[in-house]
Amino acid sequence: MKFLWCTLIVSDIEKSVNFYKDVVGLKVYERFKAGEHEICFMGDGETKIELLCDKKYTVEKRGEGISLGFEVLSAEKAVDILKKKGIEAETKIIQPKPDIKFFFVRDPDGYRIQFVENIK
Repeated sequence: MKFLWCTLIVSDIEKSVNFYKDVVGLKVYERFKAGEHEICFMGDGETKIELLCDKKYTVEKRGEGISLGFEVLSAEKAVDILKKKGIEAETKIIQPKPDIKFFFVRDPDGYRIQFVENIK
């Protein structure tokens, strides 16, 4: 069995596509309308995220308990790059053990996005 994608329900497809493209660095693989919904698959390899825009779907605490992790070469450099794009880190850089550092930001719908540096 192979993991294909994770679906995120989003409120504004343009804001979400721009966030995952410009901030995270993912590419758009496929984008289409399906009835009342607009769907966009994005990724940088085999595994993808599916952004599903559903204007009727409202959740007070959207994204609670969900986070997506993306590897970066340097946590410190990633923080600086995000600041230049107007995105503040939600946490300081955390280093729970010697071989990993990470921090979190929020996407336009409040999902937690984790940027992880694996130290070799």
